[in-house]
Amino acid sequence: MNRKKDIAIKCLKAAFIGLVLLLLYAPIVLLAAYSFIGTDQIGTSGEFSFVHYQTLFSEPKILTMIGNTLLLALLAATLSTILGTAGALGIYYSKKRTKTVINGVSQIPIINAEIVTALALAITFVAVGLGKSYFTMLIGHMVICTPFVVLSVMPKLKQMDNSLYEAALDLGASPAKALLKIVLPQIIPGVISGFMLAITLSLDDYIVTFYTRPSGFDTISTYVFNATMKGNAHTAEVLSSFWALTTIIFVLILATVLAANLTGRRKKEAKK
Repeated sequence: MNRKKDIAIKCLKAAFIGLVLLLLYAPIVLLAAYSFIGTDQIGTSGEFSFVHYQTLFSEPKILTMIGNTLLLALLAATLSTILGTAGALGIYYSKKRTKTVINGVSQIPIINAEIVTALALAITFVAVGLGKSYFTMLIGHMVICTPFVVLSVMPKLKQMDNSLYEAALDLGASPAKALLKIVLPQIIPGVISGFMLAITLSLDDYIVTFYTRPSGFDTISTYVFNATMKGNAHTAEVLSSFWALTTIIFVLILATVLAANLTGRRKKEAKK
């Protein structure tokens, strides 16, 4: 009886996990399937074709948007990682009361609705006399990315061995050298996680970008939203080419995750 009950519970768990995965990945699989069909509308039939991939890699406007999005994400993620790591170190080594206050303030952009953050940034830039520019857009992305870097680095700081840092100071190392040689190597996984998370947030962002971007500057998110609202034959062709981009990104991420898992398993087996 207990065995049957255990089997039933396992089946229910497997079914629930399968349903969640289906809901998460069904839209992506659908886009991937239609990226190989020569139609501009999902739900319509067409022949097998690479036309969407050809458009993706031949349309100058699309390539410019992809370049804008990637460059902005890399800049915002790099600067946010530097600032977030420094902020996490400052919070960790501060006194208890100061740590609590600063940690709470750093999480405001996470708790706030993104529209609130975007409007606050837009009003602030107007108040200080800054017009919309690449600089204001970069600052906006850093505001939403930096708190997540702090959250990624803080757990690694709490897990590290503080005695090593103190020992380095006792042996004559300067605080800066002890930081670079002792602390950073211990928290580097958190720094990398924060960097990747910051890139993801920047690539995905629409609201902050919309309120802070200069006129004529488009990222993938802003173009897709605006084109969807307007809708014409040319934009339909461009939008359908993003199905191909979605497929490429999904395959690259899947390959990276599988490679990372395989590498991790091999390392564990090698240790055994």
